[in-house]
Amino acid sequence: MERHNSYSQVKGVSTGTTILAVKFNGGVIIGSDSRASMGESYVSSKTINKLIQVHDKIFCCIAGSLADAQAVTKMAKFQLSFHSIQMESPPLVKAAASIMRELCYNNKEELQAGFITAGWDRKKGPQIYVVSLGGMLLSQPFTIGGSGSTYIYGYVDAKFKPDMSLEEATQFSTNALALAMGRDNVSGGVVHLVVITEAGAKHIVVPGDKLPKFHDE
Repeated sequence: MERHNSYSQVKGVSTGTTILAVKFNGGVIIGSDSRASMGESYVSSKTINKLIQVHDKIFCCIAGSLADAQAVTKMAKFQLSFHSIQMESPPLVKAAASIMRELCYNNKEELQAGFITAGWDRKKGPQIYVVSLGGMLLSQPFTIGGSGSTYIYGYVDAKFKPDMSLEEATQFSTNALALAMGRDNVSGGVVHLVVITEAGAKHIVVPGDKLPKFHDE
């Protein structure tokens, strides 16, 4: 991977963001806002889709430098496709997360991006993995990340419960993202959700004017 100049003062496009994933009974939901920023607070785009499909039933969402994240996910998608051809079967979610971890760890001095990888496979069903900036890999029943996540730890800790229904998990995810977007100045736009089950993946977009409100604006 091409090395970045560590002394550069130029700040690229960043996904100052809120991302999450949550397991429910039969699948997993991965979600994010759609705002990208440059520097500290300049909004460069309101329509970024931060949910990237790396295989049929495996998605990842990104936080940090958009350029770094796009480079990593592009390489991971290629490696995962090659892996699935070799194995003659769809890849496991953990295999996808492990590829992301290896790329992040091997380039930890240059990268400024973290990832949530989520999906469904025949071996373990719905799964969520967190890949940190330095390449650490953790399996979680739900997780949140990005700048907006600091505002919603209390909410998700209080409201999460195992084996939620699809409707409960969708409401949980939408509420959490709406709360973060209402407080974090670099999170906003619309809510992107992808529901992943054995049957496949379904992309849901919730416009900003349809999001729940928890305070007067």
